[in-house]
Amino acid sequence: MRFPEGSFERTAREVAAAPLALFECGVCWQVYDPTEGDVINQIPAGTAFADLPEHWCCPGCEAAKERFLLLDDGHD
Repeated sequence: MRFPEGSFERTAREVAAAPLALFECGVCWQVYDPTEGDVINQIPAGTAFADLPEHWCCPGCEAAKERFLLLDDGHD
């Protein structure tokens, strides 16, 4: 499967405009929902994707943050 060019890019403006946006892993399709956080990596509920630590990775497959796609505008 090929991904559209630029599909793994997102602008800071998009992320800042939707702090509760959902992000989906481009490798295993795990969804990061900031209203739930990430129990496996000890990220508390309410943590926006943009506020995740640099070392954070997908709890499903350990892909880097850069592999996540902006899914929608979340719960805003």
